[in-house]
Amino acid sequence: MWGWFGGSGAQKRRDAPKDAILGLRQQLDMLQKRERHLENQMAEQDALARKNVAVNKTAAKAALRRKKQHEHSLEQTTAQIATIEQQIYSIEAANINQETLLAMQKAGQAMKKIHGGLTMDKIDQTMDELREQHALGQEIGEAIISAPIGEPVDEQDLEAELEGMEQEQIDERMLKGGVVPVSDEIHRLPAAANGTLVKGKSTKEQPEEEDEEAELAKLQAEMAM
Repeated sequence: MWGWFGGSGAQKRRDAPKDAILGLRQQLDMLQKRERHLENQMAEQDALARKNVAVNKTAAKAALRRKKQHEHSLEQTTAQIATIEQQIYSIEAANINQETLLAMQKAGQAMKKIHGGLTMDKIDQTMDELREQHALGQEIGEAIISAPIGEPVDEQDLEAELEGMEQEQIDERMLKGGVVPVSDEIHRLPAAANGTLVKGKSTKEQPEEEDEEAELAKLQAEMAM
């Protein structure tokens, strides 16, 4: 018990939180650099997809797939940053509490010496409370890092993003020319008039490849304008 108030053992205990915080801050700095790198990678892949959407469909889709992978890595990195920041905060708060408690204990020790000495029961009670708070901090940190992070890449999301790029650029160029977007005019026509009926099979039976070709064809039309 008396080791808490002096000696090399007490010094090591006081230095332990500082060492832990230093290590966590170094890790936090690394993760923040990775976060910025992933954001740059996402921007590069988005630009690459837009550049190749009219000339190289495979390259455009591959760029979008890499962008999605970077997004998932960014989500994980962001979650790790939040976890480390929480751990740093918890350790700092616990260390402040401990230093405050030690200072109060030293003041109390001096007063007890004046009034007849310091009782061991009160020291044991103080240490028990400190251990309880430390255990609570560990439980909070474990609960934060145990949450699941990220989802697998969805091919439908890639297709939807390609279509969104295409429609956004078509609409923007047609609006600049004072023309209502073609997609809006087509949606106003009956199904038979805009050519959505297919002889011999229903819309649900059309191959998925035709949907991809149609989306890329729209994007090519946009890039040619």
